[in-house]
Amino acid sequence: MGKQSIELMVGVFVLICLVCVAYLTVKVGQMDILGGDTYQVSARFQSVEGLKKGADVEIAGVGVGKVSSVIIDPEDLVAEVTMQVHKGIGLSEDTIASVRTAGLIGDKYIKLSPGGADEMIEDGGKIEETESAVDIMELISKYAFGSV
Repeated sequence: MGKQSIELMVGVFVLICLVCVAYLTVKVGQMDILGGDTYQVSARFQSVEGLKKGADVEIAGVGVGKVSSVIIDPEDLVAEVTMQVHKGIGLSEDTIASVRTAGLIGDKYIKLSPGGADEMIEDGGKIEETESAVDIMELISKYAFGSV
């Protein structure tokens, strides 16, 4: 074999390795390059203390999406959470969104409790019924100072 053919084979091998590394990076990082098969819904909460972008969205303990943004509505001063939910999961109009904690002092996530309505929330729709996060420190201070 000539020197050129060996260099060509090494170049092709390196290129294949780079493509494999890029693929594994996307898969392991759970990134959606082309938008994925999700649709967007939003919900408004009085408090989302500790909830961050990228947090899980779950139904019955199973991940069905991710939080894509957490912003404050400057007019009403409430938190608006935007979520990306897998397209195979239909959310009825009376779905309840709750901010929950994984474990005693764990990460925050959104728990969705589906309702029984026939109408479904469309892409870009809003979840009307929400439950804000429970502030553990506030509960402890109320108990400690006898306000309970």
